[in-house]
Amino acid sequence: MRLPDLPICAALPELLATLAATNCAVLQAPPGAGKTTVVPLALLEADWMPPTGRIIVLEPRRLAARAAAARMASILGEPVGQTVGYRVRLESRVSAQTRIEVATEVILTRMLQDDPALEGVAAVLFDEFHERSLQADLGLALALDAQAVLRPDLRLLIMSATLEAERLGSWLQAPVVRSAGLMHPVSTHYLSPARVAAAGSRPNERLADLTPALVREALSKHPEGDVLVFLPGLADQRRTAEKLAGAVSAATDIHVLHGELPAEQQDAALRPAPRGRRKIVLATSIAETSLTIEGVQIVVDGGYARVPQFEPRTGLTTLATVPVSQAAADQRRGRAGRLGPGTCYRLWTEAEHALRPHHLPPEILTADLSGLALELALWGTHDPASLRWLDAPPAAALAQARELLVRLGALTPEGQPTAHGRALAGLGLVPRLGHLVIRGKEVGHGATACALAALLTERDILRLPDGTPAPPDLRLRVEALSTGRAPLPGLVPDAGAVRRVREAAAVLRNRAHVRDTALEPDAAGLLAALAYPDRLAQRETPERVRLITGQRAALPAEHFSQGTTFFAVAHLDGPPHAPRAALAAPVERDELEKHFADLIEAREEVRWDAAAGRVVARRIRRLGAVTLSETPLAQPSPEAVAAALLEGLRLGGVARLPWSDEAQQVRERLAFAHHLAPDAWPDVSDDALLAALPDWLGPYLDGVRTLAEVNRLPLGEALLSWLPGGWVQQQELNRLAPSHCPVPSGSSITLDYSNPEAPVLAVRLQEVFGLLDTPTVGLGRVPLTLHLLSPARRPVQVTRDLRSFWTTGYFDVRKDLRGRYPKHHWPDNPLEAPATRGTKKRPG
Repeated sequence: MRLPDLPICAALPELLATLAATNCAVLQAPPGAGKTTVVPLALLEADWMPPTGRIIVLEPRRLAARAAAARMASILGEPVGQTVGYRVRLESRVSAQTRIEVATEVILTRMLQDDPALEGVAAVLFDEFHERSLQADLGLALALDAQAVLRPDLRLLIMSATLEAERLGSWLQAPVVRSAGLMHPVSTHYLSPARVAAAGSRPNERLADLTPALVREALSKHPEGDVLVFLPGLADQRRTAEKLAGAVSAATDIHVLHGELPAEQQDAALRPAPRGRRKIVLATSIAETSLTIEGVQIVVDGGYARVPQFEPRTGLTTLATVPVSQAAADQRRGRAGRLGPGTCYRLWTEAEHALRPHHLPPEILTADLSGLALELALWGTHDPASLRWLDAPPAAALAQARELLVRLGALTPEGQPTAHGRALAGLGLVPRLGHLVIRGKEVGHGATACALAALLTERDILRLPDGTPAPPDLRLRVEALSTGRAPLPGLVPDAGAVRRVREAAAVLRNRAHVRDTALEPDAAGLLAALAYPDRLAQRETPERVRLITGQRAALPAEHFSQGTTFFAVAHLDGPPHAPRAALAAPVERDELEKHFADLIEAREEVRWDAAAGRVVARRIRRLGAVTLSETPLAQPSPEAVAAALLEGLRLGGVARLPWSDEAQQVRERLAFAHHLAPDAWPDVSDDALLAALPDWLGPYLDGVRTLAEVNRLPLGEALLSWLPGGWVQQQELNRLAPSHCPVPSGSSITLDYSNPEAPVLAVRLQEVFGLLDTPTVGLGRVPLTLHLLSPARRPVQVTRDLRSFWTTGYFDVRKDLRGRYPKHHWPDNPLEAPATRGTKKRPG
C-alpha cells in the first residue's frame, strides 16, 4: 500500500513499535499531519494485526466520519464500503470486507454494550480526542474497562491535535508519540476596538455587520485562495450567504457546510474550486479539525460557537452562543496554513483574545448526563469511580440524571436498568427521545412519535424568509413533515431537512416496530410532554409561561390559539437565567390528567390574599408548579385559616393592626410595666409582638377570615388575656400603671404612657387647683410629667414638680392667662382655690 507523503509518515515507525509493545498509546499530531487518514491504513499492516482484524476510528461528527472514510477509500482506490466504511447514526456503509470502520463516538458505546469484548476488533482509535466530547470520554472509559477485564490484546490509540497529550499519557500511563505538522505561517489580523464597538456587543449583531465586510476585504486583498468562514449556527450562515450573494464576484461560489447537508452538497464544499473560480465556505465549528477543505488559504473567524449548556439547578439545557477558546481559535486559524502561507481575520480585538479562556471545560463537566447514567447502568456500573475518567462526571449532575431516568421508568429507584430502559437505549437516541418513541407507540401515536424524535435531533425544518427562527409551535413542523408544504404563509420548509427527518423517522419506525405512518400534528404536545415531563408549562402572562419546576420561560401567546393554557416545551434557547421556549406545543388538560396522574398532587391550600384582604381556601390540583384546577373549599380547617390569617397579619406588621385608642393605651401601659420590671412583664415592642402573634392574638381569631373582621377585634383585651398571671396580673397592672388619674376637679384623666420613661398627665391647670404634689405611677416610683393646659387645652407649663410650680412658675403663667382668658378665675392662692372643670367667672 502506498501512503500519501504526509508529516505523520515520519512518526509511523515509532507508533507501530509502540503499539507492538503496549496496548495503549497517545499520538500527538497537529492539524494537517495526516493522522486521521494515514494511521488507520498503516495499522492494517502492523505485525500484531490479525488478517481479518478490524479497526474502529472514532470521529466527533458525522460529516468528519464520512469525509475520513471517503479519503481513505480513495487512497486505496476503492469505493466506500469495501475495505473502508463508515457507520453513523441512522446511516452506515460497511460490508463483510470492511476492516476500517469510521464511526461517530456514540456508535462505540452501542458496540461495547452489545459485545463488551469487541470480538473481531483489533484496535480502537479515538481521533480528535482533544475536543473532549461526552461520548468520547464515556467510550474511552468503557473501552479501558473492557480492555482490562476481557481484551488485554485490544489496542487503544488516543489521537490529539493539542499539547494536552502529555496529560493524557500521564493519566493512561501510556507512551506518547509525536508527529510534526504541515503548517505554513499564517498572519493574524484583529479588529480595532473602534470597529468592534461600532458593530454592537451582541454576537449576532457583530457577526451580521462584520462578517460579510471582512470576507469581501479578504477577497480583494488576496487574489488567490479560498475563504473558510467560521460562524456559530445555521441562521448566521444563511444571513451571511444572503448578504454575500451579489456582493462578490460572479466567479466566486458560496457554500454552507454543516452536518445535516446532503452528501453531495458537503462534497461540493470540501472539493477544490474549479479552475478559474474561488469559493467561500461558511462553516460551523465542524470545520475546526478532522476535515480537509481543499484550497483554503484565508480564514475569517467569527469567534463564536453554539454549545449546549446544562443548568443543574433547573435541570434545563439551553443552546448558548459563546466565545470560542484560545485553543479553538488557534485550530481555526491553522486551517489557513495547510497548503501554504495563509491569512486569518478575527472578528475581535487582540485585547479580547487575551481574556478568552485557553480551553473550554470538557462536555462531561457541563452536560446533561442522563445518557451517560443510563449507559453506566447498562454496563453494570453503579459507582462511576470504578471506571477510569480523565475528568470524572460530577456527582450532583449524575444524581440528577438518575432521578430523571427513574421518572422515565428507565431505571429502578435502586439504579438498576429496567426493560424499558434497555429498550429505549437500543433506539440510539438520548433517553428522553427514546422514551418518547416507546411511550408514543404505546399511546397510539407511534409514527408521530418517531417523526417528532427525528425532528428534535435535526436542525429546524422551518424558517422565515429572512432566516429568523420560525414560530415555536411544534405542530407546524409535524404538519410540514406530513405535507411537505408550508403550514403557514411566509414559512419556508427546508427541503433537505424535511428529507433527512423523514429518512430518520423511517429508520426509527423500523427499529421500534411501528406499523402506522400517519402523522398527527395535534399529538405533538402530548408526545413532547412524555419526553420532557419536567418542562410542562402553564401560561402565566401573554409573554411568559411557568414550567413545572417553577422556572419561567418566554413563549409569546401570539403564536398559539387564544385561551391555550398548558404546554410541553421541547427545546429551550437563550441564557439559563432567561430561557426562551424555542419549540413547544399545547397539551390538553385531560391529557395531563390521564398520562401524568401519578405526578398530580391534590391538596387544600389556605392562604392570605393581600389584594382581597381575606383568607382564601381552595382545593388545588397541581403538577409541580403547574396548576391544573382550583375549586373553593367550603370548610377549611380552623387551624389552617388561623395560620393563613396570622401569616397575612405578620406580613403587614404589628403597626398595621387596628389599634384603637383604648388598645393602644393598654399596649403602652404594658410597655411601661416592662420598662420597670422586664422579667415580670412581657415585651410588647413590634418585633416581640410579631414573634408572639399566635400566642396573644391567635385565641381571638376563631371564625375570623377577613381584614374587616380583624378590624373589630379587641386588641387591648387580647393583650391583657395574654398576661401569664391572668386576672391577678391584670389587677397588678391597674395598680402599677393605672389607665386614669383622678384630679381635684373630680375628673379622671386618661394617662399617656407612649414614653415609658415619662408617662404624661395632660390636664387643664384649673382642674388641679389645690393639688400640692405631683401624682405618681409605678406604685409611687415614677412621677407623672404634667402637661398643664390652658382652657383651650394648649400646654402652658410642663413639669414633674408641681409643688415648685405653685411657688415659682404659676404667677408668671397666671399673668399671661388672665390676659387671654379674662372670664376665667385665676386665684392668687391656687392651693386654696377650688378646682373647676369649666368656666368660672372671676368673683365680683
